[in-house]
Amino acid sequence: MKVIALSGRDDIAVVYIGRMRDERFVEFVESIQPPIPRKKKWVLIVSSLFGCPIGCSFCDAGISYKGKLSKEEIFAQIDFPIRKRFPDGNVPVEKFKVQFARVGEPSLNPEVIEVLSELPSRYNAPGLLPCVSTIAPSGSDAFFDKLLDVRKNVYRDKNFQLQFSIHTTDEELRNKLIPVKKWDFEKISDYGEVFFEEGYRKITLNFALGQDTPIEPSILLKYFDPEKFLIKITPINPTYKALKNKISSFVDSKNNGRLEILIDKLKNAGYEVIKSIGILEENNIGSNCGQYIQTHLAANENLKDGYTYTVKNFE
Repeated sequence: MKVIALSGRDDIAVVYIGRMRDERFVEFVESIQPPIPRKKKWVLIVSSLFGCPIGCSFCDAGISYKGKLSKEEIFAQIDFPIRKRFPDGNVPVEKFKVQFARVGEPSLNPEVIEVLSELPSRYNAPGLLPCVSTIAPSGSDAFFDKLLDVRKNVYRDKNFQLQFSIHTTDEELRNKLIPVKKWDFEKISDYGEVFFEEGYRKITLNFALGQDTPIEPSILLKYFDPEKFLIKITPINPTYKALKNKISSFVDSKNNGRLEILIDKLKNAGYEVIKSIGILEENNIGSNCGQYIQTHLAANENLKDGYTYTVKNFE
C-alpha cells in the first residue's frame, strides 16, 4: 500500500487514502478523543472492502464496490499508523481500539477473521480492543460462526467488542435504511445469547438516529436482554447520501430535549445507554461514520457541515 492523500489534523483525526493493487483505493482513519491523550485512547478505523455493496441510505461509501481486501491489505491499514506513531511496534496505549467500520461490511470478507486471529500476536499492544461493526447480512452465517470461535479462543481473556447496527425498531424503516436482506432481531438475539458470556463486554446495538426514527423499548425487550446488550446512539453524520435521501440527524441541538427523554425511557427499561457524539470537527475532516472522502472528491458540490478540509495529495 502507498498512502497517496490525507485529510485531517493530528490532534483530532486523520483520514488516509491508500493505493492498493490494481489501482484500487482504500480509506482508513486514526483518531483521538480530546482532551483524552493518545496514550490513554487511540482509535484506528479500517476498511474491509474496496467500496461497499450494501448501499445504506445515509452512507457515502456505497458508490462503488471493487472487491475484498486481503489479510495483508487490511493489516497495512493498521501497520501504517502504528509505525508512524510507534516505530518499534510497541503500542503503549491504555485503550487501543481497532474498529472494522470505515468502508465495507466486515462479515462479507473472511479475511477479517484471519486478521482478528493474528492481531494479538502481531503487536505488543496490552490495551488492544478489536471491534467488529456489522449489519449482519443474510448469508453471513459462516463468518459469524468463525467469529464466535475466535472470540471464545483467541480473545477469551481479552477485550473484544461486537456491534450490530440496526438503527431503528421499525422493521419496514430498517429495510429502507439498510436495503439488503439481513438477520432479523430474533436471529441477532439468538447469536448474542451464544456470543455473550459473564465478564464479557455487552453486545452493542447501534442506532444512527434520524429524525422521526422510532426506538421502542418494548420491542427491544422482546428480543434483547439488557444484561447482555447495551444501546449506543449516534448522529446521522453529514453525507451526500443522507442529503439526497432527506435524512437529517435526530442527535442535534434542535431536538428540544427529545433525545434525553428517549434515553431515559431506554434506561428505565434496564438498558445501559451510550450517547456517542464525536467532535463536530470530525465532520469537517470526513472521519466520521458514513463519510467517505472519495465520494466528496468526486462530487461537484460542497456539503454543508462536512468535508471542509483540503485533501492533501502526495502525488
